[in-house]
Amino acid sequence: MIPFRPTFTPFVKTPMSRFWSQVVRDLTPYVPGEQPKIANLIKLNTNEHPFPPSPRVLDAIRNELGEDGARLRLYPDPNADLLKQAIAKRYAVDSSKVFVGNGSDEVLAHIFMALLKHDAPILFPDITYSFYPVYCGLYGVEYRAIPLAEDFSLNPADYRGQQGQNGKIGGIIFPNPNAPTGRLLPLAAIEQIVCANPDCVVVVDEAYVDFGGDTAIPLTERYDNLLVVHTLSKSRSLAGLRVGYAIGHPALIEALERVKNSFNSYPLDRLAIVGAVAAIEDEAHFQQCCHAVIATREALTAKLEELGFTVLPSAANFIFARHPQHDAAELAKALREKNIIVRHFKQARIDQFLRITIGTDSECATLVDALRALIG
Repeated sequence: MIPFRPTFTPFVKTPMSRFWSQVVRDLTPYVPGEQPKIANLIKLNTNEHPFPPSPRVLDAIRNELGEDGARLRLYPDPNADLLKQAIAKRYAVDSSKVFVGNGSDEVLAHIFMALLKHDAPILFPDITYSFYPVYCGLYGVEYRAIPLAEDFSLNPADYRGQQGQNGKIGGIIFPNPNAPTGRLLPLAAIEQIVCANPDCVVVVDEAYVDFGGDTAIPLTERYDNLLVVHTLSKSRSLAGLRVGYAIGHPALIEALERVKNSFNSYPLDRLAIVGAVAAIEDEAHFQQCCHAVIATREALTAKLEELGFTVLPSAANFIFARHPQHDAAELAKALREKNIIVRHFKQARIDQFLRITIGTDSECATLVDALRALIG
């Protein structure tokens, strides 16, 4: 096998320009997962789905293009009503409770501006999606990182109000399952957090919930301060199409619409809208693929534990694992030399863990064989 050779350009810090705003000068940008341009690579670093999207997605896109692609000269529906209606039907909510955007990252960006920017700090876990502090820096949002427990679980009691300025907090956000740990918080615990903070918005980022958790969307019918965010990048195999959405009280949705229409009135193109609708409507394909990923995840977990790894309980399409006798950075480096890439974080508390995306059975078998050879 040809050794892996990175084809990306390493990040080089350029000198600050006199034309930069102070906001740009102060930013520490988010670093996305590596997307190498190389063939025969086992790519287990960015939590993409191992299987293609529903065939209906391709049919819908072809139909939208038509024979000559003439529809592409026309702007898409700025409200993406067709997609909102499909999402609303899927979760049995009114379409007035649905917001859509260009991937869940854009949805989250609008949430930070529209609902979390107050004169009090917001709360999120110390080990979580690393885009949250980036948004805080971009929009000038004060925050407090709440330490996870020793086992990386989230304690709802740590998110009961009276922690911020003047006894207030500006909002709460956390992924469920958490990223990068994969640990799941039960719905009862989420409801505790929502109930304990009636005067601020609680945002539950459910990018991975379809791989083993129960969505908090039904709770939005009872609580006007709860907003749930989803993406089609993971469980719907549409990372390349960029579609995300949020579900919550219409007043929360209206805040997001106001920001969206002051930023970009057309965040979703015509092909993304029809493709997303087709993916949401093909429930059988969705369930089949999710079940396959879950089965592979459990099998991979068992194999890694046999090799001496400690693997955190995961309800996501990835696992978080460490080996007590082998440095995580060295393992990641050695795997790269075998054309296998996984995600390694240098952050304190988790610098000895590897986040491994669940690939196909074949890819995971190759990974296990490589680790077995490295560990001996």
